[in-house]
Amino acid sequence: MNNFEYQNITQIIFGRDSQKQVGEKVKAMGKKVLLHFGGQNIIKSGLYDNIITSLQESNVDFVELGGVVPNPRLSLVRKGIELCKAENVDCILAVGGGSVIDSAKAISMGACIDFDVWELFCTQQPISRCLPVGVVLTIPAAGSESSDSLVITKEEGQLKSAYHSNLVRPKFAVLNPELTFTLPPYQTACGISDMLAHVMERYFTDQLNVDITGRMCEAVMRGIMDNGIKVMSNPTDYDSRAELMWAGTVAHNGFIGVGRTEDWASHGMEHEISGIYDIAHGAGLSIIFPAWMKYVYKNHIPRFVRFAVRVMDVESGGNDTDDLIQTAIHRLEQFYHSMGLPTRLSEIGIDDSHFQEMANKCGNRGSLEKLTPKDIVEIYRLAL
Repeated sequence: MNNFEYQNITQIIFGRDSQKQVGEKVKAMGKKVLLHFGGQNIIKSGLYDNIITSLQESNVDFVELGGVVPNPRLSLVRKGIELCKAENVDCILAVGGGSVIDSAKAISMGACIDFDVWELFCTQQPISRCLPVGVVLTIPAAGSESSDSLVITKEEGQLKSAYHSNLVRPKFAVLNPELTFTLPPYQTACGISDMLAHVMERYFTDQLNVDITGRMCEAVMRGIMDNGIKVMSNPTDYDSRAELMWAGTVAHNGFIGVGRTEDWASHGMEHEISGIYDIAHGAGLSIIFPAWMKYVYKNHIPRFVRFAVRVMDVESGGNDTDDLIQTAIHRLEQFYHSMGLPTRLSEIGIDDSHFQEMANKCGNRGSLEKLTPKDIVEIYRLAL
């Protein structure tokens, strides 16, 4: 097990009607908040009115900025930074899913520096402070509600880049599973794929003596898949929605990755796909992960056998290990299909015309298997 330090400051407020506490939680962060969200869904659902009422009852002033889209854009982040500086905003409240939260985190960093925020993504220089961020989560998927990471897309050049800092972990996150009841099935499925991928990026390691976190990863993966199937057939199943909402947080708050050497090659490859084609992140991951598995598993048989037996329920008795692992990958693809997700680029109209460009942008990736751009092109081809 690797040496590690772990600290997570995010207070989780979980359960029915938990959004009613948002005013008092924001007030503890500051007197004036930027209310940041996506489209009209929070207005149509009544959540917007609930939040405004709660802010007003707590005597919190606010300005608002909507318009966040999937694969959140740098241009809106820059607009938010200007708004925060002009309005002397103390903190940010992100109401939405991972894209809204990541956008809020980027704004929180940019509001505290005197140069363009994109430089942080280019140089990865550490930040010394940022505006505090709070969250009302409406889409369980990215785990950004208590993670130290964010991903932003720069429209010029179709560039997608991540940034990590413990300072960007939200101060609080309100998680009410009822807020997810009306999510479209495809959006729910993409969220399930995203959280499953977050666990797999940590699970697939050659690190020795990490059995506790390994078993935790296996349990979370099984829980995601089992409850994902239930939610797709019954969208208002509170208990299954609750399990998924908590799984999304656990999958990416860092706890199940402590002491492990993580991989993240598949996320890097997917970022280049969604950076160019603007597809849903979860859909890209359901395509890339099986292809990555097919390319790397032969050099890491013990880890993939464990995945096959403990996660995908493949019978191990007397089976050839190659067949065992391929069966597990096939079952994973079947699971994605049962969610209504693609497992091939051709299913969503993507050909090989940008493979080399994407691989070059991706660069060298991975820790389980060290991948070069040449390897990445081959994985993209397996994903066709």
